[in-house]
Amino acid sequence: MPSQHKLPIVVLLSGSGSNLQAIIDEAQAGRLDVEIRAVISNKAAAFGLQRAQQAGIETRVLEHTAFDSREAFDRALVELIDTYHPGLVVLAGFMRILSDAFVDHYHGRLLNIHPSLLPKYQGLKTHQRAIDAGDTEAGASVHFVSRELDGGPVIMQASVPLQTDDDAESLAQRVLGVEHKLYPQAIQLFATGEIEQRDNQAFYKGQPLNQPLSRNPEPLLTSNC
Repeated sequence: MPSQHKLPIVVLLSGSGSNLQAIIDEAQAGRLDVEIRAVISNKAAAFGLQRAQQAGIETRVLEHTAFDSREAFDRALVELIDTYHPGLVVLAGFMRILSDAFVDHYHGRLLNIHPSLLPKYQGLKTHQRAIDAGDTEAGASVHFVSRELDGGPVIMQASVPLQTDDDAESLAQRVLGVEHKLYPQAIQLFATGEIEQRDNQAFYKGQPLNQPLSRNPEPLLTSNC
């Protein structure tokens, strides 16, 4: 059942914002119980800001180049985000490595989507690395953010088969299509309280998640009992 109240979120991005657009579309269609209070970018030219403005969402720019350290930028970013009192911060192509203090401040309410089937291929060039390894499938993962780069508890995954003629660009496009469906679903699970983080573990409906949820089937769960 839809939640009675909408979850306030802030979205951070650095580029085109296609995942933001997917979130906006699902929210406008009534399938996502969130209120996007602001979209913030570290790059003034990010096209995602235009997407937000077209949807009537407040936008802010905080250029990281104006700060003399990662920590100083992150402190200013926390101050800006917190003016919107979000229940969840969503990273949607935010191309910054976050400081430990930032991650700790939003522990349990900071989500990211990564274009690989984590724990495979943390970091960059995920599609080429999957091709070079001879993998039969690739995909995307939504995870809680931890201090370890792309190492937080994974919530959901979706896969696509690798094709014999794939290059990094063609694979990236197919994975991106999966991301646009996966990310709003994971956000909705958080908004309804079905997914949460306790310490460094993801829980689904009160039970530890043994393996990531797929987009449709029920997950496999374990219990501490």
